Amino acid sequence: MELLKFKTNVQSSEQIEQVTPFLEKLPGIENWKIDVGTEENILSISGTNLNPQKIENAVKKAGYTAELLRVLGIGGQGL
Repeated sequence: MELLKFKTNVQSSEQIEQVTPFLEKLPGIENWKIDVGTEENILSISGTNLNPQKIENAVKKAGYTAELLRVLGIGGQGL
């Protein structure tokens, strides 16, 4: 299990709804959420065999930006 965190410019529940279909098409994602209302609007994604570039591209296709901040492995260990 991996945990990826991205800085985004997604700032509202309406914008999350626009991103949702793009993220849900990606393989390996088990759970995801965007913490809006914070400075970096963090997108957290957990799953297996996650591809950060494909995630960034999916968010971009929805009209927003995502920049990889960190990758954590099982137990929160950095990869």
